[in-house]
Amino acid sequence: MKQILGVGILLALVGCQDMPLETEAADTVIKSPTNDNLRLVGGYRSTDDDCQLTGETSFTVNFLDDAADLVSCPTGSDAAQSLVEIYPAREVAQTGGYTVYTVPRR
Repeated sequence: MKQILGVGILLALVGCQDMPLETEAADTVIKSPTNDNLRLVGGYRSTDDDCQLTGETSFTVNFLDDAADLVSCPTGSDAAQSLVEIYPAREVAQTGGYTVYTVPRR
């Protein structure tokens, strides 16, 4: 619980800065999204995965499905390529440097 609170405080402080930020805290890398279209929740395959489980926003609401996860990866990244190779991921959108995929739950 203390770790979650610490991350929340860190994110609040990061939001006050004018420059994009990539912060390392212990073994965790926190990346701020490039726009308001995506709500990146956390790494999809592991905590440090560049592909992020994506929450509901006005941009993503039409892509959400009870039987699938919504996942956003940096466009053209190795992480995006491996997601498509490993899972039956289907591209549904692109925004702010991210490609958004729907990945059926197994």
